[in-house]
Amino acid sequence: MPTEVALLESRALRVEQMGRVDALDKVKCLVMLPDGIHVRTEDVARYFEVSTEAVKKLTQRHRAELGENGLRLLRGSELAIFNRDMLSLLGAGQGESYPQAHAQLTLYTRRTVLNVAMLLRDSDVARCVRTYLLDAEQDLRAGYASLEHRVTRVEGHLAGVGTALQELGPVLSRMSHRLDSLDRRLEATHQVVGAMSVRLSGVSEDVVRLDDRMDALARNLKELNRRNRR
Repeated sequence: MPTEVALLESRALRVEQMGRVDALDKVKCLVMLPDGIHVRTEDVARYFEVSTEAVKKLTQRHRAELGENGLRLLRGSELAIFNRDMLSLLGAGQGESYPQAHAQLTLYTRRTVLNVAMLLRDSDVARCVRTYLLDAEQDLRAGYASLEHRVTRVEGHLAGVGTALQELGPVLSRMSHRLDSLDRRLEATHQVVGAMSVRLSGVSEDVVRLDDRMDALARNLKELNRRNRR
């Protein structure tokens, strides 16, 4: 796990933390300009409880890195447009509450302020931000380790299930074979029953014919007896 010193010294480690702008408000409320996006140098100094000069010097030393994370320097017409927009957002009659720069204005985004927090050494607030980032990363790593452990346990259980299924495979194969044999025997039984039904139907017809012949014979005998009595 990276340390606070490593975070101060390593730009690569700072890049990894750049998405954690929530850390700023976890430590202290950062008051933004009316656009809700930018703050000025004096606002950054107020947040970190250091002098404006300290923020300016740090910005000069790390301008390239801060520039990649939202630092802007406004001059001329671009500055005039920005000031006009801020006054418009504040509303009519409240323009006096927005101090306008005379020649240029340096703007910081939340991402830029977070970058400053990982560079500014002599600030208790910046130190708290770095501590929050490192503690959050440690919790995240612990969460990943716990998740990995749980996944490993699940994989172990699944491996046991796989072994059981492999052992059960031959048993299921034999059961399937026996069921196929029973199906064939049942089909043969159905065929025998069908043949017996056909034969019994023929026997029934023979019995009907035999009954008819017996009735005819009985009538003949009766007629013969009647004639003999005459």
